[in-house]
Amino acid sequence: MAGTNLLTLLDDITTLLDDIATMSKVATKKTAGVLGDDLALNAQQVTGVAAERELPVVWAVAKGSFLNKAILVPAALLISVWLPWLITPLLMMGGLFLCFEGAEKVFAKFLPHNSEAVDEGEKLDLVEYEKQKIKGAIRTDFILSAEIIVITLGTVAGATLLNQALVLCVIAIIMTIGVYGLVAGIVKLDDAGLYLLNQSKVSANKFKELLGKGLLAAAPRLMQFLAFAGTIAMFLVGGGILVHGVELLHHTQVDVTNYAQSVAGGTGEVLAPLLFDGLLGVTAGLVVVLIHVGYTKLFKK
Repeated sequence: MAGTNLLTLLDDITTLLDDIATMSKVATKKTAGVLGDDLALNAQQVTGVAAERELPVVWAVAKGSFLNKAILVPAALLISVWLPWLITPLLMMGGLFLCFEGAEKVFAKFLPHNSEAVDEGEKLDLVEYEKQKIKGAIRTDFILSAEIIVITLGTVAGATLLNQALVLCVIAIIMTIGVYGLVAGIVKLDDAGLYLLNQSKVSANKFKELLGKGLLAAAPRLMQFLAFAGTIAMFLVGGGILVHGVELLHHTQVDVTNYAQSVAGGTGEVLAPLLFDGLLGVTAGLVVVLIHVGYTKLFKK
């Protein structure tokens, strides 16, 4: 009897693990797009940090990301059980915030604030700068993590509460390790190039020299691209959240996509939703920035 019960228990555990693996695979595919945006945004957030502080900053943000998901996973489960109607409004707020951050970065790029013009003798507080970088990255990660969790929750909506919780935990861990492992690798490309270049001088290895020079040349360009891609990702992700949260916008996007497909075929079908999300994200971001500037001037003089 004991042996039979043990075999039954093992069979149940195997079935549970198989279900979790299957659902996790489906959820990973659906959240892959957000993963790319998360990577671009977080790699961008650590630009400007001293080389010896890059990995500590990435680790600090990764710990913040784990904490974000430790809050979001149980919160998502509770909301799905007790307040399912609250998920969409919360996502909409997150989408608007991403659009706002993207627009704010554009404004800061082309219309720098007066506070940015400092005297040459004024020393930049690097510790405070690093703290602000970490806070900004964790704040952005919270919104993207929320989207990942909600997408995953929608994927496993028909499963038991236990399976939902386990799949959410698996996705949260995989996404965090994947994103910040890649970010750590990207920000240390220049160090790897310098190491190979120094090694080539000792061993007279031409391949190491060429590879080192290639990495040194590619690293700053990659970081510049990621900084640009990170801002674009804010508009795309934020606009996409708004589209999926507002039925009128969703129907309009479908109509635009259908028209683009009839004109440009498969290319139009792929590009139209991206352009729609991006333009909507830019518009929403500019509106929120203008509201924020107006509020600041009226109430925070």
